[in-house]
Amino acid sequence: MAHLVLALDVAGTPVHWVDIEKAICLHVSGRVAWELGDTTVTYRGGTNRLTGLVSTVSTASIIAVRGREFRGDRSASISISRERLFSRDMHVCAYCGGCFPEFELTIEHVRPESRGGANTWENVVTACRSCNQRKGNRTPEQAGMPLLYLPYRPNRWEGMILRNRRILADQMEFLLAGVPITSRLGPPPTR
Repeated sequence: MAHLVLALDVAGTPVHWVDIEKAICLHVSGRVAWELGDTTVTYRGGTNRLTGLVSTVSTASIIAVRGREFRGDRSASISISRERLFSRDMHVCAYCGGCFPEFELTIEHVRPESRGGANTWENVVTACRSCNQRKGNRTPEQAGMPLLYLPYRPNRWEGMILRNRRILADQMEFLLAGVPITSRLGPPPTR
């Protein structure tokens, strides 16, 4: 499976992951404003019958694209999914602190939905099945199970990291520059 190209708006806000063919089409149509990172692929076209030269188009791993569908909305919300939540929380149970494989984890509502808790980033954490069952339909305080970390809404840069499992080193470096230092997705703090 080929990697994806990180598409930005012209201001440098991450907007989409696009496949290499789409990136090449954006280059050919003249919509790429600028690019960063290592060249990822070069497509070769036909041979010009007058010059005998083969046409080529290359794309980098990060491109800035002109156009309405590539305007970044900095306030856009990242939708919750099991995979994204578990990645945000690094597969660590918010109650016991254990690190678990995905099949042993659940989405845990800090304030239960039956008690008015919403299905939002700020109200869900990763929990192992055992802790989730022990907490039941109670708040952490009622269950005597304090949270080891607080839930939070990922920003756009974190959201892009959560959407792609195969991020190249230069793409990750670019995205991590927009991640707050308090994020669990960023590099560990240096001592």
